[in-house]
Amino acid sequence: MTVTRTLPNRGRRTVGAWCFADAYGPTDLAGGNWGEHPGMWVPPHPHTALQTVSWLLAGEVLHRDSLGHQQLIRPGQLNLMTAGRGISHSEETPPEHSPWLHGVQLWVALPESDRHTAPRFEHHAELPVVSAGGVDVTVVMGELAGAVSPARIYTPLVCADAALAAGASTQLPLRPEFEYAVLALSGTARVDGLDLEPGPLLYLGSGRSELEVSATDPARLILLGGEPFEEQLVMWWNFVGRSHEDIVQARDDWQAGVGFGAVEGFDGDRLPAPALPGTRLRPRGRER
Repeated sequence: MTVTRTLPNRGRRTVGAWCFADAYGPTDLAGGNWGEHPGMWVPPHPHTALQTVSWLLAGEVLHRDSLGHQQLIRPGQLNLMTAGRGISHSEETPPEHSPWLHGVQLWVALPESDRHTAPRFEHHAELPVVSAGGVDVTVVMGELAGAVSPARIYTPLVCADAALAAGASTQLPLRPEFEYAVLALSGTARVDGLDLEPGPLLYLGSGRSELEVSATDPARLILLGGEPFEEQLVMWWNFVGRSHEDIVQARDDWQAGVGFGAVEGFDGDRLPAPALPGTRLRPRGRER
Protein backbone atom coordinates (compact mmCIF):
# COMPACT_ATOMS: atom_id res chain seq x y z
CA MET A 1 0.00 0.00 0.00
CA THR A 2 1.44 3.33 -1.05
CA VAL A 3 1.92 5.83 1.79
CA THR A 4 2.96 9.45 1.22
CA ARG A 5 4.51 11.25 4.20
CA THR A 6 4.44 15.03 3.89
CA LEU A 7 5.08 16.07 7.50
CA PRO A 8 7.69 16.30 8.89
CA ASN A 9 9.58 17.19 5.73
CA ARG A 10 12.97 18.56 4.77
CA GLY A 11 12.13 22.16 5.57
CA ARG A 12 9.28 22.02 8.06
CA ARG A 13 8.59 19.88 11.11
CA THR A 14 5.23 21.25 12.31
CA VAL A 15 2.20 23.21 11.15
CA GLY A 16 0.69 24.50 14.35
CA ALA A 17 0.90 21.45 16.62
CA TRP A 18 0.46 19.10 13.64
CA CYS A 19 3.70 17.12 13.51
CA PHE A 20 2.97 14.16 11.21
CA ALA A 21 0.87 13.57 8.09
CA ASP A 22 0.59 10.31 6.14
CA ALA A 23 -1.81 9.85 3.23
CA TYR A 24 -2.51 6.31 1.98
CA GLY A 25 -4.46 4.95 -0.96
CA PRO A 26 -6.77 4.82 -2.72
CA THR A 27 -5.87 1.13 -2.60
CA ASP A 28 -7.81 -1.67 -4.31
CA LEU A 29 -8.34 -4.36 -1.66
CA ALA A 30 -10.25 -6.64 -4.01
CA GLY A 31 -7.38 -7.02 -6.48
CA GLY A 32 -3.84 -8.27 -6.05
CA ASN A 33 -2.34 -10.92 -3.80
CA TRP A 34 -2.87 -9.63 -0.27
CA GLY A 35 -2.59 -12.96 1.52
CA GLU A 36 -4.33 -13.27 4.87
CA HIS A 37 -4.10 -9.56 5.76
CA PRO A 38 -5.68 -7.38 3.06
CA GLY A 39 -5.26 -3.64 3.47
CA MET A 40 -4.07 -2.26 6.79
CA TRP A 41 -2.52 -4.56 9.39
CA VAL A 42 -0.53 -2.73 12.06
CA PRO A 43 0.24 -4.80 15.19
CA PRO A 44 0.12 -3.26 18.69
CA HIS A 45 2.61 -0.42 19.02
CA PRO A 46 3.16 2.43 21.51
CA HIS A 47 2.75 6.21 21.45
CA THR A 48 3.66 9.03 23.83
CA ALA A 49 2.91 12.77 24.05
CA LEU A 50 0.74 13.02 20.95
CA GLN A 51 -2.75 12.58 19.53
CA THR A 52 -3.41 10.27 16.58
CA VAL A 53 -6.13 11.42 14.17
CA SER A 54 -7.56 8.73 11.89
CA TRP A 55 -9.67 9.96 8.95
CA LEU A 56 -11.01 7.88 6.07
CA LEU A 57 -12.31 8.72 2.61
CA ALA A 58 -13.05 5.08 1.76
CA GLY A 59 -13.00 1.76 3.57
CA GLU A 60 -12.97 0.74 7.22
CA VAL A 61 -10.29 0.39 9.91
CA LEU A 62 -10.67 -1.45 13.22
CA HIS A 63 -8.95 0.20 16.18
CA ARG A 64 -8.04 -1.61 19.42
CA ASP A 65 -6.16 0.01 22.30
CA SER A 66 -4.73 -0.74 25.72
CA LEU A 67 -7.60 1.10 27.42
CA GLY A 68 -9.93 -1.64 26.18
CA HIS A 69 -11.58 0.23 23.30
CA GLN A 70 -12.49 -1.58 20.09
CA GLN A 71 -13.88 0.79 17.48
CA LEU A 72 -14.56 0.49 13.77
CA ILE A 73 -14.08 3.74 11.88
CA ARG A 74 -15.79 4.55 8.58
CA PRO A 75 -15.54 7.51 6.19
CA GLY A 76 -16.75 10.76 7.74
CA GLN A 77 -16.06 9.57 11.28
CA LEU A 78 -13.18 10.51 13.57
CA ASN A 79 -11.04 8.24 15.71
CA LEU A 80 -8.95 10.37 18.07
CA MET A 81 -6.48 8.79 20.47
CA THR A 82 -4.60 10.88 23.03
CA ALA A 83 -1.45 9.04 24.04
CA GLY A 84 -0.39 11.31 26.90
CA ARG A 85 2.04 9.47 29.15
CA GLY A 86 1.65 6.27 27.15
CA ILE A 87 -0.78 4.07 25.24
CA SER A 88 -0.61 1.23 22.73
CA HIS A 89 -2.99 0.32 19.92
CA SER A 90 -3.45 -1.72 16.76
CA GLU A 91 -5.12 -0.91 13.45
CA GLU A 92 -6.37 -3.35 10.84
CA THR A 93 -8.76 -3.73 7.95
CA PRO A 94 -11.66 -5.88 9.26
CA PRO A 95 -12.51 -9.22 7.60
CA GLU A 96 -15.69 -7.75 6.08
CA HIS A 97 -14.61 -4.60 4.29
CA SER A 98 -15.18 -2.33 1.32
CA PRO A 99 -13.18 -2.89 -1.89
CA TRP A 100 -11.15 0.33 -1.47
CA LEU A 101 -9.13 1.90 1.35
CA HIS A 102 -8.18 5.58 1.34
CA GLY A 103 -7.35 7.88 4.24
CA VAL A 104 -4.93 9.91 6.28
CA GLN A 105 -3.17 9.43 9.60
CA LEU A 106 -2.26 12.66 11.39
CA TRP A 107 -0.46 13.38 14.64
CA VAL A 108 -0.77 16.36 16.97
CA ALA A 109 2.08 17.09 19.39
CA LEU A 110 0.87 17.66 22.94
CA PRO A 111 2.25 20.75 24.72
CA GLU A 112 4.57 20.38 27.69
CA SER A 113 1.69 21.07 30.10
CA ASP A 114 -0.31 18.08 28.81
CA ARG A 115 2.16 15.58 27.42
CA HIS A 116 1.98 13.42 30.57
CA THR A 117 -1.82 13.49 30.74
CA ALA A 118 -3.80 10.28 31.14
CA PRO A 119 -4.39 8.47 27.83
CA ARG A 120 -7.88 8.59 26.32
CA PHE A 121 -9.81 7.61 23.19
CA GLU A 122 -12.69 9.35 21.42
CA HIS A 123 -14.88 8.30 18.50
CA HIS A 124 -17.05 10.92 16.82
CA ALA A 125 -19.53 9.52 14.32
CA GLU A 126 -21.02 12.94 13.55
CA LEU A 127 -19.07 16.13 12.90
CA PRO A 128 -20.21 19.63 11.91
CA VAL A 129 -20.33 20.52 8.20
CA VAL A 130 -20.42 23.97 6.62
CA SER A 131 -21.23 24.45 2.93
CA ALA A 132 -20.70 27.30 0.48
CA GLY A 133 -20.08 27.61 -3.26
CA GLY A 134 -20.21 23.88 -3.92
CA VAL A 135 -17.74 23.07 -1.13
CA ASP A 136 -18.76 20.92 1.86
CA VAL A 137 -16.32 21.37 4.74
CA THR A 138 -16.28 18.87 7.61
CA VAL A 139 -14.66 20.33 10.71
CA VAL A 140 -12.67 17.38 12.05
CA MET A 141 -10.79 19.21 14.82
CA GLY A 142 -11.03 22.73 16.17
CA GLU A 143 -13.23 25.46 14.64
CA LEU A 144 -13.89 26.83 11.18
CA ALA A 145 -16.55 29.29 9.98
CA GLY A 146 -18.31 29.09 13.34
CA ALA A 147 -18.56 25.29 13.31
CA VAL A 148 -16.82 23.58 16.23
CA SER A 149 -15.72 19.94 16.34
CA PRO A 150 -16.52 18.01 19.55
CA ALA A 151 -13.01 16.52 19.54
CA ARG A 152 -10.77 17.49 22.43
CA ILE A 153 -7.79 19.68 21.56
CA TYR A 154 -4.89 20.90 23.69
CA THR A 155 -3.60 23.81 21.59
CA PRO A 156 -5.48 26.16 19.23
CA LEU A 157 -5.68 24.29 15.91
CA VAL A 158 -7.96 23.16 13.09
CA CYS A 159 -8.33 20.21 10.75
CA ALA A 160 -11.00 20.35 8.05
CA ASP A 161 -11.94 18.10 5.13
CA ALA A 162 -13.12 20.09 2.10
CA ALA A 163 -15.07 18.20 -0.57
CA LEU A 164 -15.26 20.28 -3.76
CA ALA A 165 -17.94 19.55 -6.36
CA ALA A 166 -17.30 20.14 -10.05
CA GLY A 167 -17.20 23.89 -10.66
CA ALA A 168 -16.96 24.70 -6.94
CA SER A 169 -15.47 27.97 -5.72
CA THR A 170 -15.43 29.54 -2.26
CA GLN A 171 -13.39 31.47 0.28
CA LEU A 172 -12.49 29.58 3.46
CA PRO A 173 -12.24 31.87 6.51
CA LEU A 174 -8.87 31.67 8.26
CA ARG A 175 -7.35 33.09 11.43
CA PRO A 176 -4.35 35.38 10.80
CA GLU A 177 -2.57 34.16 13.94
CA PHE A 178 -2.65 30.54 12.66
CA GLU A 179 -0.25 29.02 10.15
CA TYR A 180 -1.85 26.72 7.57
CA ALA A 181 -1.09 23.97 5.08
CA VAL A 182 -3.25 22.10 2.56
CA LEU A 183 -2.99 18.49 1.40
CA ALA A 184 -4.90 17.29 -1.68
CA LEU A 185 -6.35 13.80 -1.29
CA SER A 186 -8.09 13.38 -4.64
CA GLY A 187 -8.59 15.31 -7.86
CA THR A 188 -7.00 18.66 -8.68
CA ALA A 189 -8.00 21.81 -6.81
CA ARG A 190 -6.90 25.39 -7.25
CA VAL A 191 -5.64 26.65 -3.90
CA ASP A 192 -4.41 30.21 -3.51
CA GLY A 193 -3.90 30.39 -7.29
CA LEU A 194 -1.95 27.11 -7.51
CA ASP A 195 -3.09 23.77 -8.92
CA LEU A 196 -2.74 21.20 -6.14
CA GLU A 197 -2.82 17.44 -6.75
CA PRO A 198 -2.32 14.53 -4.31
CA GLY A 199 1.29 14.33 -3.19
CA PRO A 200 2.93 17.49 -1.83
CA LEU A 201 1.88 19.49 1.21
CA LEU A 202 1.25 23.16 0.35
CA TYR A 203 2.47 25.37 3.23
CA LEU A 204 0.62 28.69 3.35
CA GLY A 205 2.17 30.36 6.38
CA SER A 206 0.26 32.80 8.61
CA GLY A 207 -1.29 36.26 8.34
CA ARG A 208 -4.22 35.17 6.17
CA SER A 209 -7.90 35.88 6.84
CA GLU A 210 -9.25 33.77 3.97
CA LEU A 211 -8.23 31.16 1.41
CA GLU A 212 -9.66 30.82 -2.07
CA VAL A 213 -10.30 27.23 -3.24
CA SER A 214 -11.93 26.03 -6.46
CA ALA A 215 -12.09 23.00 -8.72
CA THR A 216 -13.16 22.24 -12.27
CA ASP A 217 -13.79 18.59 -11.39
CA PRO A 218 -14.51 16.98 -7.99
CA ALA A 219 -11.61 17.19 -5.54
CA ARG A 220 -10.87 16.60 -1.86
CA LEU A 221 -8.59 18.63 0.41
CA ILE A 222 -7.41 18.52 4.01
CA LEU A 223 -6.75 21.89 5.67
CA LEU A 224 -4.40 21.85 8.67
CA GLY A 225 -3.68 24.87 10.83
CA GLY A 226 -2.89 26.15 14.27
CA GLU A 227 -0.97 28.63 16.36
CA PRO A 228 2.75 28.13 15.66
CA PHE A 229 4.08 25.48 18.04
CA GLU A 230 7.21 26.95 19.57
CA GLU A 231 8.33 24.00 21.71
CA GLN A 232 11.23 21.94 20.42
CA LEU A 233 10.46 18.26 19.86
CA VAL A 234 12.28 14.98 19.52
CA MET A 235 10.32 12.63 17.25
CA TRP A 236 11.52 9.05 16.85
CA TRP A 237 9.51 5.98 15.79
CA ASN A 238 6.12 6.39 17.51
CA PHE A 239 7.28 8.65 20.32
CA VAL A 240 7.29 12.42 20.79
CA GLY A 241 9.59 13.73 23.51
CA ARG A 242 11.62 16.75 24.49
CA SER A 243 15.00 15.08 24.89
CA HIS A 244 17.07 12.07 23.87
CA GLU A 245 16.51 10.68 27.35
CA ASP A 246 12.72 10.86 26.91
CA ILE A 247 12.93 8.64 23.85
CA VAL A 248 15.37 6.17 25.43
CA GLN A 249 13.10 5.80 28.45
CA ALA A 250 9.97 5.30 26.32
CA ARG A 251 11.72 2.69 24.17
CA ASP A 252 13.07 0.84 27.21
CA ASP A 253 9.63 0.82 28.84
CA TRP A 254 7.98 -0.56 25.68
CA GLN A 255 10.58 -3.29 25.30
CA ALA A 256 10.15 -4.21 28.98
CA GLY A 257 6.35 -4.23 28.74
CA VAL A 258 5.98 -1.36 31.21
CA GLY A 259 3.67 1.67 31.03
CA PHE A 260 1.80 1.03 27.78
CA GLY A 261 -0.74 -1.62 28.76
CA ALA A 262 -1.78 -4.49 26.51
CA VAL A 263 -4.01 -4.60 23.43
CA GLU A 264 -6.50 -7.44 23.71
CA GLY A 265 -8.04 -9.25 20.74
CA PHE A 266 -5.39 -8.61 18.09
CA ASP A 267 -4.33 -11.79 16.29
CA GLY A 268 -0.58 -11.38 16.32
CA ASP A 269 2.43 -10.22 18.28
CA ARG A 270 3.16 -6.63 19.18
CA LEU A 271 5.76 -4.63 17.27
CA PRO A 272 9.25 -4.53 18.78
CA ALA A 273 10.97 -1.14 18.85
CA PRO A 274 13.73 -0.60 16.31
CA ALA A 275 17.29 0.03 17.45
CA LEU A 276 18.14 3.57 18.43
CA PRO A 277 20.58 5.48 16.20
CA GLY A 278 24.21 5.62 17.21
CA THR A 279 24.05 9.38 17.87
CA ARG A 280 22.04 11.47 20.29
CA LEU A 281 18.60 12.59 19.15
CA ARG A 282 18.40 16.38 19.12
CA PRO A 283 15.33 18.52 19.87
CA ARG A 284 14.26 20.48 16.81
CA GLY A 285 12.01 23.47 16.24
CA ARG A 286 9.31 24.25 13.68
CA GLU A 287 11.70 24.75 10.77
CA ARG A 288 14.83 22.89 9.78
